Amino acid sequence: MPTPHDTVLYENRIKKMLPLFPFYVQEYISYMDNIDSSVATRLGYLQEYKPFFDWLLKYALENKYPSIASIPYGELENLSLKTMYSYLESYKKELIEVKKGIKRKRSKASVNHHISALKSLFNYLTTKTEKDEDGECYFYRNVMQKVTIQKDKRTAKKRADSISKDLLQEDQINEFIDFIRNEYEEKIPPDAKRTLTTFRKNKERDIAIIHLFLGSGMRVSELASIEVGLIDFISNKIEVVRKGNLEDSVDILPIVMDDIREYLAIRKKRYKIDDDFPYLFVSNYGKKPNPLSVRMIQNLVETYSKAYRGKSLAPHKLRHTYATDHLRNGGDLVALRDQLGHSSIETTVKYTNLSDKTRKEIINRMNDKRLGIAENDK
Repeated sequence: MPTPHDTVLYENRIKKMLPLFPFYVQEYISYMDNIDSSVATRLGYLQEYKPFFDWLLKYALENKYPSIASIPYGELENLSLKTMYSYLESYKKELIEVKKGIKRKRSKASVNHHISALKSLFNYLTTKTEKDEDGECYFYRNVMQKVTIQKDKRTAKKRADSISKDLLQEDQINEFIDFIRNEYEEKIPPDAKRTLTTFRKNKERDIAIIHLFLGSGMRVSELASIEVGLIDFISNKIEVVRKGNLEDSVDILPIVMDDIREYLAIRKKRYKIDDDFPYLFVSNYGKKPNPLSVRMIQNLVETYSKAYRGKSLAPHKLRHTYATDHLRNGGDLVALRDQLGHSSIETTVKYTNLSDKTRKEIINRMNDKRLGIAENDK
């Protein structure tokens, strides 16, 4: 879920994009809003639909209509499976710029997300709703029903091994925080005075952010939206708003709360904010206090992690690191589900990726027990 600041930006982007699309797409986005789909989901769907309709108009319809907004829904009804597969093949092969000067094909996850967005639109158009007085759908033939999501052809263990390579291991969690606290400044080039000044100003804030990810497993959107008045230093909990606008509270490691206190001690004076400024993490970008955006948080996590280990990590990897550490220290799946804010245990299971080292330790302990070797005999 985006921050309140980001929500305004996303809503404005939706307003600008909507007139580009046919009325039935606009109607679907409005329907999503009515059923409380998040603004990020609605914007994301529009961004997924744009390349499809652009391709449809140019290649399948040979510019038969003046714009994609003019494409009638009958063209979607009559779309052949062969044409849809042709589009998806071009979408998969298209090279996109991931960084300046670096282009790659879209990931399997990205392609699957695109297919899911199209399936959702076609399902809406071919399902009986109150679109007219008779509750009839726009058409009945749904070509997307025959398009399947690409399955991951790896075992759960193989996926776990791949994920574990990107996570911080047990001894690296404190090491990473200590690196930011004590060593990062030394890595800043002497002539990079602006970078040094920025780091010194934001040091306490950034340490609190990184430690909070590793000490709670929060989503980046949840962390960006934290309000000072919803922090409970007695019970070590923070109230957050989860996906679907669900209110919840998250348990925080006490050591992390110490870093939040340290940041709060300098927050008002250093960022020149009023007593009633609600959001915990602040930026003076634009020369006035603003809640730190999701993008800015992602950038600082990537910057510090790359300086620490030579490879950048996304906030989600820190969330995943917390989940792995939670299980490694005896936590169960139900407790982890609640901590991460998952709606189902099936989602939480994806986080049970024990490292190869941990699995070997378990195997060795099992072997020792069967041999009658006790821990204190070693």
